[in-house]
Amino acid sequence: MQGAGLCLRQKRYLRGRQFKFTSDPAEEARAKLDVPEMLSDFERRFLADRRVGHLATADCERVPHVLPVCFAVSESTVYVTIDEKPKANRAPLKRVRNIIENGAAAFVADRYDEDWSLLGWIMLRGRARILSSGAEHDAAQALLRHRYAQLEPMQIATLPVIAVQIERVTSWGNLSIAPRV
Repeated sequence: MQGAGLCLRQKRYLRGRQFKFTSDPAEEARAKLDVPEMLSDFERRFLADRRVGHLATADCERVPHVLPVCFAVSESTVYVTIDEKPKANRAPLKRVRNIIENGAAAFVADRYDEDWSLLGWIMLRGRARILSSGAEHDAAQALLRHRYAQLEPMQIATLPVIAVQIERVTSWGNLSIAPRV
């Protein structure tokens, strides 16, 4: 039960605080070294064709939190920006609090079709980090802006980015990309 007590203290500390996230450049560099190519060409094309994915995080008590997100993939990392939110509450988002408490994360992109021969999905699992600045943060924001025109007018340059370093890939079904009609 010692872990549960620590978790409660963390929650008390996190509750109601304003956060300034900082990236550790040394940690970012270590995360990028010797990373094997995790995705096949089919998986990369399938992900590039998906417009929305689902990010799953969990707090320190392992309570899951899943939400749809816009994303970009570069090398062996999935990036999710924290875009402008029309919220009055300035507390950090649940997904951000979860990553601070527990870096384990999963990301799923899928295709559903009434023709079940077209069903397919990819699940990426890994450790998530919060990037608030630095070269990786800026490159991720540029990737996301390029992929989603809706982000262009938003003031996201100073907002954090979630980076999930891919450690495990699971895919199933039809990952082919059908020509758009």
